[in-house]
Amino acid sequence: MLSRFVKKNPQTALIHAPRQAPQSISTIQPPLYRASTIIFKNTDALFNRHWTDEYDYSYGTHGTPTSFTLGDNIAQIEGGKYCLLAPSGLSAINLVNSCFLSQGDEVWVADNIYGPNMEHLRNLEKRYDITVKVYNAIDVNSFQPTEKAKLIWLEAAGSVTLEFPDLAGLVKKAEAHNILTALDNTWGAGLAFNAFDFSDAHLSVDMTVHALTKYPSGGGDILMGSVVTRKQHLHHQLFRMHAIQGICVSGDDVAQVQRSLASMRVRYAAQSQSAIQLLTWLKQRPEFVQVLHPADPNTAGHSFWKDICIEQHSAGLVSVIFKPEFNLQDIRHFCDALSLFKLGFSWGGPVSLVMLYDLKDMRLLEHTHLQQGLLVRFCIGLEHPNDLIQDIENALKQLNSHHKKTE
Repeated sequence: MLSRFVKKNPQTALIHAPRQAPQSISTIQPPLYRASTIIFKNTDALFNRHWTDEYDYSYGTHGTPTSFTLGDNIAQIEGGKYCLLAPSGLSAINLVNSCFLSQGDEVWVADNIYGPNMEHLRNLEKRYDITVKVYNAIDVNSFQPTEKAKLIWLEAAGSVTLEFPDLAGLVKKAEAHNILTALDNTWGAGLAFNAFDFSDAHLSVDMTVHALTKYPSGGGDILMGSVVTRKQHLHHQLFRMHAIQGICVSGDDVAQVQRSLASMRVRYAAQSQSAIQLLTWLKQRPEFVQVLHPADPNTAGHSFWKDICIEQHSAGLVSVIFKPEFNLQDIRHFCDALSLFKLGFSWGGPVSLVMLYDLKDMRLLEHTHLQQGLLVRFCIGLEHPNDLIQDIENALKQLNSHHKKTE
């Protein structure tokens, strides 16, 4: 029998090193596993395994200790039990749509849904005869499912205009019609409220989708998403689609998100407090016809936010609607005049961001609670709020000067 200690060619010895450092030590951060191929100890380990095992180490796309650790932590944060990771928040959304929608199904979405999700569903509608229905997030009566309804998307708070939905009413109605509930929980991040137990009646959504790109990452440099559920049969359905589509994430990216989780709650609270301070100041400015934030009693859905959110937490987002007298060129001039606020999508990172929108191009339903005018969304970073207020004040001075010149 050939000894395993026989002298090897240097090239072989480089790949099959005769010595290996001990693999078990305790560190603050868990070890990083980079793997496509995973080595089985023997044929028993190869064949006596199943994809439904809690930790199925078979191939890198199915998971490594690195990705399973992050998944377990995200599930714990969100109040769920099972978690799958995806390359982006939109990829996680598409996983849910692909898994649970079939030809002829009906899916309901809020009018303030994340735009790319609506775009994906419209594509499915054209290609696979799936019916997309739109409801008003703060009006349960606008959700009128038929017997074909399979899935309803919830978003708390809503994209851009930040209405907080009647989660309790919508979930109760969905349960009564045996409709799956999927919540885009990126705004709440699992910290503002527990989507799997958010009322005295212990109401729960079926699954949450989370853009880990935002608060869990915290650096504005990682793209990742997650799908969390408490129900094993839903998790197994999702996992099969996850595997069939070859959805996977980089171990290096996973390690970066894992490293940021410990500070997420602190960052979320700090940005929430800064947003409240900014909200108070923005409401005093004459340039705005409306300021939107769930903590403001004048924002639609405020009472639902107040009932559900823990310690009145909220993400660091505030939107404003400028008076109609300011046109698109005026608002573009305002955004360009900002210094600390950078023009860009996303939120949850250290740098504050700004983005402008025309709601006429984004909403299908008539919303009497929204004033006419162009909207700007501020995403609060970790700068001192007084400096952010000064930045906006300087830009407003330039806006007013520019507006007078063009009148």
